[in-house]
Amino acid sequence: MSSIMIVDDTAFTRAMLRNILESLGLEVTVEADSGEDAVHKYGLYRSELVFMDISMPGMNGIRASHKIMDMDKDAKIIICSAVVRRDTVIKAIQAGARDFIAKPLQLDRVEWAVRNALG
Repeated sequence: MSSIMIVDDTAFTRAMLRNILESLGLEVTVEADSGEDAVHKYGLYRSELVFMDISMPGMNGIRASHKIMDMDKDAKIIICSAVVRRDTVIKAIQAGARDFIAKPLQLDRVEWAVRNALG
């Protein structure tokens, strides 16, 4: 079973995404509430898949994704954000994200992203 980390500064969003992932039979093993926390916990746990928000206080998700990719070039990151602009999507992909999911999160879209990222 894959280890999954959810990174979002909002507990409600983390809980919603956890529920979606668990309904797909997946296990969330780590949560982080900031970019700094995500980088630290990725270093400790090396989660197989990371769901990363962009807009967070302190280090944002784009910067955290860069740092995680510097640590592990094979990291699998999926960005989840309500900020869906072309330049934001491009920055996410340039940071190493495998996919970009627009909020509000949809079960089918999350499932497709997971299957695509984990093969």
